[in-house]
Amino acid sequence: MPMIGFLVAGLVIGALARLIKPGRQHLSILATLLLGLVGSVIGGTIANLLGTGDIWELNVLGFVVAVIASFLLIGVAEGIAGSRSRAVR
Repeated sequence: MPMIGFLVAGLVIGALARLIKPGRQHLSILATLLLGLVGSVIGGTIANLLGTGDIWELNVLGFVVAVIASFLLIGVAEGIAGSRSRAVR
C-alpha cells in the first residue's frame, strides 16, 4: 500500500511542478510521473537530512522541496528534449 501512495504522490508532485512551469511542455504523463517520483525522493532525502522526518514520510518541507526538485527536473528534461529536436531538424 505505501508504494501506491508513493506513486500517487509522485504524480501529484510532478503535475504541480508542471503547472508551475510556464509555457508548453512536451513531456508525456509517464515522464511527468517519473520526474515527480525522482523529485519526491530528492525532497524526502533533503527533509531527512534536515531532520524533519523520514525519507518516505510526507511532510511540508519535503513536499515543497520535492515540487521544486521536480520543477527543475522538468526544466532539464525539456532542455534536453528541445536540444535533441533541434539537432534532428
